[in-house]
Amino acid sequence: MDVLASIILGIVEGLTEFIPVSSTGHMILTAKIMGYTDQSELLKTFEVVIQLGAILAMAMVYWQRILNLLGIHSSEPVRKPAVPVKKLNLLHVLLGIGPALAAAYAAKDHIKSLFSAETVLYALVAGGMFMIFAEWFNKRKTHITAHELDELTYKQAFMIGLYQIISVLWPGFSRSGATISGGMLSGVSYKASADFSFLIAIPIMCAAAGYELLDSYRYFTPDVLGVFITGFLVSFVVAYLVILAFMKWIQKIRLTHFAIYRFILAAVFWLFIMH
Repeated sequence: MDVLASIILGIVEGLTEFIPVSSTGHMILTAKIMGYTDQSELLKTFEVVIQLGAILAMAMVYWQRILNLLGIHSSEPVRKPAVPVKKLNLLHVLLGIGPALAAAYAAKDHIKSLFSAETVLYALVAGGMFMIFAEWFNKRKTHITAHELDELTYKQAFMIGLYQIISVLWPGFSRSGATISGGMLSGVSYKASADFSFLIAIPIMCAAAGYELLDSYRYFTPDVLGVFITGFLVSFVVAYLVILAFMKWIQKIRLTHFAIYRFILAAVFWLFIMH
């Protein structure tokens, strides 16, 4: 792996990690086009490194919210709803990540065997259909109970956590796609669902990356350190810009748009990778 390859893969990771298009599918497609094999341990380690760059970008965007959750900072302005509700707290986050962590632990010996190009292909299509249904359902729902992140109930946080399990057990389904759609199916607005999805991505991805690093830390050798650092920085910058852009244009970029893109990607995947 050279610097150019690390830049390309870092860009792909940063662009796709937090939007509902499946970063897994994009990384597989890009790696195969570049000639890397799924069995490359160095590539797997590199993917963990650039994922950490994306996590850091998310933490930078939500740093005030994170400090508030930890009780360290309280200056972030909060809109007061007409009906008093509990402000988002750590219990919401735990309920949002608990089911997925439990599922990942229970299936840790089998998850890698579920990973294949065919699995990702079907997940892209199924995930896209799920997102279209969630958006249709959310529009027909007469009463959205959580328009803002601080209006999220414990039950809704837990339901989002349950939906997140799909992405854990089905590589390519998209974690953000599952959680945003799950929120919309649970009576949460599109924006609040995306906010919560992004926020719980930090602990869930840290746990996954940390677990992977326990097996792959030995690949951090001096000859690849520069490549790893380059990929990390590129992923961080691109992910940071993507998150800001997505939250700014969220009302104009619907889930259906991402679903259509997933269908196109699946078609490309099928034509050029599977054949």
